[in-house]
Amino acid sequence: MPPPPATTLLGDQPAPDPARRAKVLLPLPLAGAYDYRVPAELPVRAGDFVLVPLGRRHEIGVVWDRAVTDEDDDAGGVPEARLRQIEHRFDLPPLPEVARRFVDWVAHYTLSPPGTVLRMAMSVSAAFEPPRAVVAYRLADGVTPDAAPEGIKLTAQRRRVLEMAAASLPLPASELAREAGAGSGVVRALIDAGLLVPVVLPGEKAMDQPDGARAGPVLSEDQQIAAEELKARLAEGAYSTTLLDGVTGSGKTEVYFEAIAEALRRGRQVLVLLPEIALTAAWLDRFHRRFGAPPAEWHSELGSKRRRQTWRAVAEGRATVVVGARSALFLPYPQLGLIVVDEEHDQAFKQEDGVIYHARDMAVVRAHLGGIPIVLSSATPSLESTVNADSGRYRRLQLAARHGGALLPEIAAIDLRRHKPPRLRWLSPPLLKALTETLEGGEQAMLFLNRRGYAPLTLCRACGHRMQCPNCQAWLVEHRLVRRLQCHHCGHATPLPRTCPSCGAADEMAACGPGVERLNEEVAALFPEARVAVMASDTITGPRAAAEFVQAVAEHKIDIVIGTQIVAKGHHFPMLTLVGVVDGDLGLDGGDLRAAERSFQLLYQVAGRAGRAERPGRVLIQTAQPEHPVMRALIAGDRDGFFAAEAEARRRAAMPPFGRLAALIVSAGDATQADATARALARTAPRGPEVQVLGPADAPLALLRGRHRRRLLLKTRRGVDVQGLLRDWLPQVPLAGDARVQVDIDPYSFM
Repeated sequence: MPPPPATTLLGDQPAPDPARRAKVLLPLPLAGAYDYRVPAELPVRAGDFVLVPLGRRHEIGVVWDRAVTDEDDDAGGVPEARLRQIEHRFDLPPLPEVARRFVDWVAHYTLSPPGTVLRMAMSVSAAFEPPRAVVAYRLADGVTPDAAPEGIKLTAQRRRVLEMAAASLPLPASELAREAGAGSGVVRALIDAGLLVPVVLPGEKAMDQPDGARAGPVLSEDQQIAAEELKARLAEGAYSTTLLDGVTGSGKTEVYFEAIAEALRRGRQVLVLLPEIALTAAWLDRFHRRFGAPPAEWHSELGSKRRRQTWRAVAEGRATVVVGARSALFLPYPQLGLIVVDEEHDQAFKQEDGVIYHARDMAVVRAHLGGIPIVLSSATPSLESTVNADSGRYRRLQLAARHGGALLPEIAAIDLRRHKPPRLRWLSPPLLKALTETLEGGEQAMLFLNRRGYAPLTLCRACGHRMQCPNCQAWLVEHRLVRRLQCHHCGHATPLPRTCPSCGAADEMAACGPGVERLNEEVAALFPEARVAVMASDTITGPRAAAEFVQAVAEHKIDIVIGTQIVAKGHHFPMLTLVGVVDGDLGLDGGDLRAAERSFQLLYQVAGRAGRAERPGRVLIQTAQPEHPVMRALIAGDRDGFFAAEAEARRRAAMPPFGRLAALIVSAGDATQADATARALARTAPRGPEVQVLGPADAPLALLRGRHRRRLLLKTRRGVDVQGLLRDWLPQVPLAGDARVQVDIDPYSFM
């Protein structure tokens, strides 16, 4: 990794120079930047956003290198007569030099075309046009709501509009009508009569700015020590990575809030990455209370107008704190001074489509290139981060106790081999007893099952036919609330059949296994007086819905929460004292490298929802494998012992983080074509004492979205140039038909 450069700040850009040509990178999957002629009347500089012709269309791109003048020795390349001309330069701050280096780094590391990576930094095309001015209206001079000029009758609605105009800043006509509870025609009549006069406002509203000088809550001694350490990293003004490692409920967020406050006091921008959109609502509320204003948001649920406004605010340095999903990493920050990755272990930070990257790892790269500190926060750090901290590459700050004196919950296993639930039920007698005691005590409970829908499988009792997705090698999941079967991989959906599509038998389709909807049905029957609600990605469709749900739980309007993994982290419910894990074995034997690690992290995080205030909590895990290392470690509270054993097993196998992997997924619409391409790759695979190629074999999902998939796995020791091996290897196999090869450096999922 190259040494970190100084961060390019807004206003530090050199003035444009007269130039003959410039290289422009387009947000397209092309081999590299294209040369364009620079008109004398339109000087450009590196980073400028420009409009250029490409074939018969026009594209917005970025001047990637400094413009080349006649005096430069390297002004060669495409003959000048063949160059097409830059047509327009957009009135925006240039894409900072560190951001351009980051695009190149990610492209090189992931083996992606640079333009495809650039597209993530230019994802809002509307942001390149200046915002339209807004026409608002105020009271005309000398006009009052109580008196009208001669000949104008003041009706009740007209008077309300005038009162609203007198009491507020100028508002657009539609907003003025809405706020006054009047019709648009009423406002128009007042405008025509001259009682309201227009005012032209800037197209962008000023953003409320978080206040870094605002006092935060009183921290514990451990929190204060950690916060001072993070502030010291900011004072150094250099790259550093700090792992903020604290048990659930230890107050990690308040600690890194202190670092955010310090960055704001120093006039720098801050990026906070969160893995789940459902976490955003609770986090935003805490942030607003701490800093007196909300941060800018960046995630897939934002509307197009908000995305445009946020992108421009970031580029212009007006958005001082951005909280978002992994794509927020590629926004054009001119003054970025701190990155925080919350729940850094979470698999949601891995982008599996398009440019395949891990946002946590690329955030570390972005911090390194920019010469700024980054904080990785988690109660269950990834093995990669743990090993980096143990080796001294990362600093580690530990918070070993819950904030405010709350105790960690007691964790116990319920052996399903001894305590079987009744037939077609999923809650064992010990868990039912604990639920009853919790509700009788006026407390709340959470039941965790990481399966959406009603049942994971639907089959015919007459012939055994199983309902399978026609596009994927996956069973269709029943969603009884909407009476549909759905594939959770490609989105295919079909109504619940009345008869078996194979044998035609009527009323023989049976749901097999539980999902959260089926568990909800069981709980409602067993506890009819209890207020029960489901929290899953099917029912929580955005930050607002998440906020409403979390508030309902916090206000004890819900007695039993039934949820999938989105309930596992980031939520603080003082009255929630019991967590029941319905199927603790789900995911234990996933057959991939990180199955045990992921299971431990998820169950540990779920357990951490219990007993976070004065009342002690307990966690009961239903399992048929209480002797499994994950279960033993959870029950013993031996998190560090589990990770030490997991690290040693990986070390012996030379698996990440002690070795390197790259996955090659071959796919084609025809199975024969997929097999032929995979075999050709295997024949030409690199060989050597430090290189091993496994496969080809069917991918676990051998059919996905109508494409047949085969997998090869490249395994090397650390220090081997994996990207170089792949660049030499892949061109040896020309792709025929619709065959494709997808490369995943450092794979996290093996599906």
